[in-house]
Amino acid sequence: MQQAQHAYATASIPAKPDRALEYDVIAQATSKLKAAANSATSFPERVATIELNRRLWTVIATSVADAQNSLPPELKAQLFFLYEFTVDHSRKVIKGEADIAPLIDINLSVMRGLKAEPLL
Repeated sequence: MQQAQHAYATASIPAKPDRALEYDVIAQATSKLKAAANSATSFPERVATIELNRRLWTVIATSVADAQNSLPPELKAQLFFLYEFTVDHSRKVIKGEADIAPLIDINLSVMRGLKAEPLL
C-alpha cells in the first residue's frame, strides 16, 4: 500500500499560478476564435466558438462581481465592461453584422495584461 501512495505522490503535477492558468484558458479561446475567423469555418463551428468565448467572459464577469475578488475596483469595472461588450458584439458577429476581430483583440489585450508583472 505504501508503494502505491509513494507512486501517486511522486506523480503529482506542480500547480500553475492562477495568472498562468487564466492566460492558458484565454489563449485557447483566442486560438479558436482566430480559427473561426477563417471563412472556411462552418457556421455551426463559428457559433460554437463564439459561444465558448462568451461563456469564458461570463465566468470572468462572475469572478469580478464577487465581493471576495481582490482586484482593484477600477480593473474589475473594466473587465465587466469588456464582458458586456463581448456579449453584445458576439450576437452581432453571429448575425453577420460585425467582424470577429474585436473579440480576438480583447482576448489578446487581456493576455498581455496577464503576462505583465503583477503590481506589488
